[in-house]
Amino acid sequence: MVVISKVQKQLLKWGLVLAVIGIIVYTFRDSAGPILEQLKKTSPAVVIGICLMATVYQIIEGIITTVLARQYRSSFACKKGITNAFLCSFYRVATLGSGSGVAAIIYLGEQGIEYGEGFGLYMIQYAFHKISIALFSAILFVMNWEFMKSWFGDYAELLAGGYAVTLVITIGLFLFCCSKKFHRMIFWLLDMVNQRFHGRFEIMAEEIKRQCRMLEDASKHLLKNKKTTTGVIMLCLLKCCFWYGIPYLLFKGVRFQENPALTLAQVLAITSLSVMLAAVIPSPAGIGSTEFVFTSLFAGIVGTGMAGSASLLYRFGTFVFPFLVGTVVVIVRHIRRKRASKDLI
Repeated sequence: MVVISKVQKQLLKWGLVLAVIGIIVYTFRDSAGPILEQLKKTSPAVVIGICLMATVYQIIEGIITTVLARQYRSSFACKKGITNAFLCSFYRVATLGSGSGVAAIIYLGEQGIEYGEGFGLYMIQYAFHKISIALFSAILFVMNWEFMKSWFGDYAELLAGGYAVTLVITIGLFLFCCSKKFHRMIFWLLDMVNQRFHGRFEIMAEEIKRQCRMLEDASKHLLKNKKTTTGVIMLCLLKCCFWYGIPYLLFKGVRFQENPALTLAQVLAITSLSVMLAAVIPSPAGIGSTEFVFTSLFAGIVGTGMAGSASLLYRFGTFVFPFLVGTVVVIVRHIRRKRASKDLI
C-alpha cells in the first residue's frame, strides 16, 4: 500500500492551488488591467466595512460554538468561542484547510471539553454550516427567481448539477454525523474491504469506527434540545447574511452598460450561489475556485473588471482578514503561555 507523507500531501495541495490559479490567470488574462484599476478606486471606508462585516461573521461563528459547547460545559465563555473561530481561520489558511478542525478540537480540549466531545462538536457545527449554505442559497434563489432565471437560465443544467452535488454532500455529512444505520453500513463496507485485502486496513477501519461512535454520542447530546438546534440553524443563516453581503458594499449603485444596479437580495443570491458551486470544485481551502466562480457569475452583470476586483476584496474579507486577526490571537496566546511557564519556574 502506498503511503503519502505529510510533505507530499502539502506539495500536492500547493500544486493543485497553483494549477487552479494558473487557469484563472489564463482565463482572465485580458482583464488584469481593469481589475487593478477597480481595486485602486476602492475607498478606505469600503475596506473598513468589509472588515467589520467579516468580524461580525466570526463573532456569530463563535457564538454558535459557545451554544454547542455549553451543552457539555455550562461555564464555557463566549469569548472562548470567538477565540476558537479566529484560531480556525488562522489554521485554515496556514494548513490550506486541513488543520482548522484539529486546531478547534485541541483548543476545546484546553477548555475542558474532552477529545470525543470536541470532535463531535466540530463535526456537528460543520454539518450545520454546510446545511445553512445550501438552505440559504436555495431560499435566496427562489426569492429572486425571475432575476436569477434571466441571468443564469442558460446554465440551468450546470446549476442543477451543482445543487445536486451539494445536496448529496450535505445529506452524506449529516448522515455521517447523526445516523446509526448509516454508520452500520459504513462498518459493513469497511469489514468487507478489510477482508478482501486480508486485514491491510484494520487500523484505519477501527479508527473510523471509533470516530463514528463518538459522533453518535455527540449527536445524541447536542441535538436532543430542538430549541437549541433551531437556534443554531438560525444563527448559521444570520452569519451567511454578513458573509454574502460583503460584495454589496462594492456593487451598491454600480451600473454596467444598460444593467440596473444590483439590490442587496440579488447580491446575496448570486454570492451564495457562487460559494455553493465553488465548494463542488476540489481546491484546498477554496483557493482559486471561489474567485473563479464569483467572477464568472458577476462578470456579465457588473463587468469583468469590477467582478474580478470584488472577488479579490471578498476573499480578503472572508479569508485573509480573519487569518490576520487569527495570527494576532495565536501570537498573544503564545506570549501568555511563555509568561505563565516563567511564573511556574
